[in-house]
Amino acid sequence: MTGIQEPRPAQTTRWRVVTGGPSSGKTTTVNLLRGRGYTTTIEHARHYIDLQRITGRSTAEVRARQSEFQRAVVDMQIEQERSLDPQQTVFLDRALPDSLAYYRFLGLAPGTALLGALAGARYATVFLLDLLPLASDYARTEDPAAQRRIHDLLGLVYQELGFPVVTVPALAPDARVDFILERASAGTPAERGVS
Repeated sequence: MTGIQEPRPAQTTRWRVVTGGPSSGKTTTVNLLRGRGYTTTIEHARHYIDLQRITGRSTAEVRARQSEFQRAVVDMQIEQERSLDPQQTVFLDRALPDSLAYYRFLGLAPGTALLGALAGARYATVFLLDLLPLASDYARTEDPAAQRRIHDLLGLVYQELGFPVVTVPALAPDARVDFILERASAGTPAERGVS
């Protein structure tokens, strides 16, 4: 179904993914984790849109070329994940399987770069955040039906790929972080990179 050849490499990581459909509180959660001293990453789709807006392109122009947009996000995600230390606890604001879910949502065929990277992807835990009320902005243009469909595809893709998925209920932001940390077994302050 995913196009990924077995067996997967044995390498494990201490990476935890924070994911969910649009407007599920991912970035807020990741920012709070960073504020508590954890190493985190950024969401590349929004980052790419921001970079393109600096050059004068509108969000509509960026999204009109979905194949180009998705490839650029995948390339950024691959580069980021390659740069991470597998032994460091890191909370990722989305990860490579998110791109596969978006390709499916858009009806696009994933490229060989994504499929190859997915074959070696390893995550300790995936935290799937329950949806919050949809809040549109310049980068988030989905409607409630698309929000739900993307969310469901994310859960499906991570499960198909065999990653442990923990559903995070719609709690207050700090309570969500507490919920994640209780289940992450994230280790000592030294493991978190805190001295």
